[in-house]
Parts: sequence; C-alpha cells; structure tokens
Amino acid sequence: MMIFKRVADMQSWLTKQGRPVGFAPTMGALHEGHLELVRMSKADGCLTVASIFVNPTQFNDPKDLEKYPRMPEKDAQLLDSAGCDVLFLPSVEEVYPPGVDLTVHLDFGSLDKVMEGEFRPGHFRGMATVVNRLLDIVKPQKLYMGQKDYQQLSIVRDMIRQLALPTELIMCPTVREADGLAMSSRNLRLSAEMRETAPVIYQTLLWAGGELKKGRSAPEISREAVDILTEAGLKPEYFEMADGTTLLPAEHYSDSTPIVACVAAFAGDVRLIDNVIVK
Repeated sequence: MMIFKRVADMQSWLTKQGRPVGFAPTMGALHEGHLELVRMSKADGCLTVASIFVNPTQFNDPKDLEKYPRMPEKDAQLLDSAGCDVLFLPSVEEVYPPGVDLTVHLDFGSLDKVMEGEFRPGHFRGMATVVNRLLDIVKPQKLYMGQKDYQQLSIVRDMIRQLALPTELIMCPTVREADGLAMSSRNLRLSAEMRETAPVIYQTLLWAGGELKKGRSAPEISREAVDILTEAGLKPEYFEMADGTTLLPAEHYSDSTPIVACVAAFAGDVRLIDNVIVK
C-alpha cells in the first residue's frame, strides 16, 4: 500500500496508474465498517484510495475534535490488510491551503436542516466542503460511504447532483457488532455500562419499523421510542421516521418510499447515531 501526505505526490502517482479509482474518505479510528468500504471498492475492480483526515470544520464542539481518537499506524495496518492500494494522510494545510476559501455554498433544501442539522449547526457545510475538496483531489469514479451516516450520505448525493461531479456514490450497509450496535469510532469511548446499554438503540429502531408497518402513526411511534431509550438510561436528542429522499418527517408507512428510522442519543457523554431503512 502506498502512503501519501502531499496532494501533488498522490495525484502524480494516481495519474500514472490509468485505472478507475474508488475512494473511501474516513476520519480514522477505523473499524470493520470502514474496511468494508475498501473491500467493496476492490470487489468493483477499482484502484482503492482511503483517506484519513480529522476534518476540523465539521466539529461543533472543539472538545469533541480534541477527543477524537487518532491511531494512524494501526489504521494503516488495517487498510493494508483489507487490500487498500493508497492511503492519503494529509495535513490541514494540504486540504485547506492558507488564503483559499473552499467552502461549499449550496442549498440542500430540508436535507441539512432536520435531525443532525438542528442539533449540529454548520456541521454539514463543513462536511460537504471537505468531501468536495477530497473528491477534487482524488478524482474517483466511485465514492463509497456508509449507511450509518444516512443524512450525510443524502447531502453528499445532492452535492454531487448539484455540482454535476463525475462520481458515482455507493452506499454501503451499516456494519454492526454481534449485539446490533452500529460500529463507530465513538464506541471506543463508551463506558462498560453504556456499552452494555447501547444496543437498545438498534433494538428500538427495529421495533419502530415494525410498528410503522402495522399501520401506527410515525409521530406516536417516535414519542414511544424516545421513552424506551430514556428508560434504558440514554439521552435521546431525536427519533424520526423520515422520508428517505427529503428527510422530512413521514406520517404513515404508505406515505413515501423509502422511509428511514433515524436516531441520535447520548450514552453517557458519547453521542451515537444510527438508522434503519424501514421501507
């Protein structure tokens, strides 16, 4: 596996390969979910690039940025074992050259205003900016992102459409622990007690999807889901049954296709998100 820290060096090397490129952007602290992105890219026959860049512009809380786990040596070994061809490890200055404003200014409609958008103002502008910048650097034919960040993926899809970028976005199913907890870099920060409690998030998502299919109204189910999570010892921020295209609230199972149940909840001081495609 090749490792590059400078944009120019990686671009020069990629240009000489003459192969379609698959790209998996990450912020490191890798787990099986990230490695599955690499494996899917390899299975599609792509020369596979993974990036590790802890993007400062998408953290609302500086303490969250500070606490974010960084383990580049271990991550590089994992990527190599998964068959990754290139690891891009840029500095902040390489991604955001001083004096150049690369901020993405697009109207995402409702996509960046609901759920995460309500609780993390500015987060999605920072995320869209770094993804657009990385796409401009790597120039992949295919971009691989995980379903766990469904709202993020929806916004990236819309950005690709609006900017007419020559990249196909591929959604990879959420990879879970044996007890259903969605794999996440944040799981490393869970206390033993909260690690035991956290699988109730996935269990509640499955329950909610089943209730919606029975004909119950989404707002009623969401209120009950919040109660279930709270009683389990979590602090839910939202639980939404959303139209999978607009991310606006759905009312009934027959209303729209697709429908996604989405949740964010604190397990102690660790904020976890998850979702299940109901329809």
